[in-house]
Amino acid sequence: MTTTATIDWASIPQAGGDVGTDGVTTTVTGTPSTAVNGINFAGTVILDNNGRVELQTSTISSAGEVVVASGTNLVLNQSTLPTGKIKMDGGTLYNQNAYDTNGGNLVIDFGDTTSKTNTVTLNAYGLSHITFTNVAPGDNITFTNSYGNISLVDSGEGIITVKDSSGKTLTTFHTAKDKDGNYYTASSFSSSADGDNSVLTCFLTGSMILTTQGVVAVEELQMGDEVLAFDWQRGEDVVRPLVWVGKAHAVVRPHLPDDEAGYPVRILKNALADGVPFKDMLITAEHCLFFEDKFIPARMLVNGSSIFYDKSILSYDYYHVETAEHSVLTADGMLTESYLDTGNRAAFRQTGKVVTLSAQPRSWENNAAAPLCVARSVVEGLFRQIRARTSKVDNARKADGKTTLVHNPELHLVTESGAVIMPMRHEGARYSFMLPPDITAVRLVSRAARPSDVIGPFVDDRRQLGVAVSDIRLVAGKKLTLIKAHLDAQKPEGWYDAGQEDLAWTNGNALLPLGKMQKGTMGLLSIDVLAAGPYIAETQPQSDVTLSA
Repeated sequence: MTTTATIDWASIPQAGGDVGTDGVTTTVTGTPSTAVNGINFAGTVILDNNGRVELQTSTISSAGEVVVASGTNLVLNQSTLPTGKIKMDGGTLYNQNAYDTNGGNLVIDFGDTTSKTNTVTLNAYGLSHITFTNVAPGDNITFTNSYGNISLVDSGEGIITVKDSSGKTLTTFHTAKDKDGNYYTASSFSSSADGDNSVLTCFLTGSMILTTQGVVAVEELQMGDEVLAFDWQRGEDVVRPLVWVGKAHAVVRPHLPDDEAGYPVRILKNALADGVPFKDMLITAEHCLFFEDKFIPARMLVNGSSIFYDKSILSYDYYHVETAEHSVLTADGMLTESYLDTGNRAAFRQTGKVVTLSAQPRSWENNAAAPLCVARSVVEGLFRQIRARTSKVDNARKADGKTTLVHNPELHLVTESGAVIMPMRHEGARYSFMLPPDITAVRLVSRAARPSDVIGPFVDDRRQLGVAVSDIRLVAGKKLTLIKAHLDAQKPEGWYDAGQEDLAWTNGNALLPLGKMQKGTMGLLSIDVLAAGPYIAETQPQSDVTLSA
């Protein structure tokens, strides 16, 4: 007979202690109001619908197991990962900073969760002591602070080795079995270096599309239905039949930035003008709206008040509607775009016979109904115009407080083994680091921020920018070497072109090859940083690699 118990976070000492008992299945209710320090999970402890649970210096007993169920976001904010077992059952697990597990092992088990979505985000440097079990298509795993693109290699029945771009083994997956009793293989999974498998430009359920029969909900449209498209060059409506209607399902990945996570954008009624839109509109972030002969992505107009990411929606169906040529359509009283096949049609399903499909993916440059505009000089004025009429919009949200910015990049190095090296000296633009012997490469790690977050969404630069670096010098064994790999046309992973021959930006986690130092000698590495920040205070450097089915 299984012994069970239920406790509330409020009864758990914030300064430490056991949660659960060996041999007992304990369900924890409620949500901790602050980070929980120094606790030990004993027995089976189920975290079910607890919201955000942040743990610090916590452990799992040898006989313990933590179950992360739906509605719980478990955050491990500690320098070392716990050993033991964490079982995913529809929740999310996040850790960015831990580099190791104190020599022990952590098992992350996905169990029988083919009907649930699990999201796990872990620091790549700590993966050597982590094993994943029962991994199946539908599970999402992101490696932060990674070494770039990864590869999946079948290493035996039900075993997949995960390697970074240099061939180094990061971790191992033990896969689940499919419905025929066969283990999933590497070909069952895909990876994406930026954590975004495809760009969504779609309508959500309930969007009302203007047709020759009046307005019709997008989910009711069928191929052959006739829609009214706006020919802006002639200033008139034209009738165009739908040649394809596709449907897919999205699940939000909350560990990514809002515009990449998949949250739908809600445009409140009257946000753009009186009666535009005539009801709240829900579209995906990349879906374009039509203004003055130009298409502008919805994400660039998000102001947090009348246009915002609706974070109450964590999964949803969305639709593409396609005409033979890309068109300006009317949805919810607002001019927007039809589907433009740029190569992601396979992500959607449809019923009935396809009337016509383009032989090759199309492009914005050659096939769009109107030019795509992301220029700040145009979008910023429109953004401010829309924000200025917020007082006229019912149910507009109160704008968030001013974002706190910091300028200290917290620059440091991380070796290939995961050791952190802090600067021994910082004078003006120059940072100096003492390197141990036989180091051939390091990671240059700092805070990072996207201009689109620091300045505003009307800036179409969503790169994570860390620091701008010019000269790099290495002194080892009385020999001076000028390091210039970051200035080459073909840069190492994690570097961006700065538009100057003598300068390059990091992404906050950039690979810096050093060549071979004289064996057994220490080195002095100096780095000239000509620009840094500002950064959003609560953000940390991150470079993601995402695995998904």
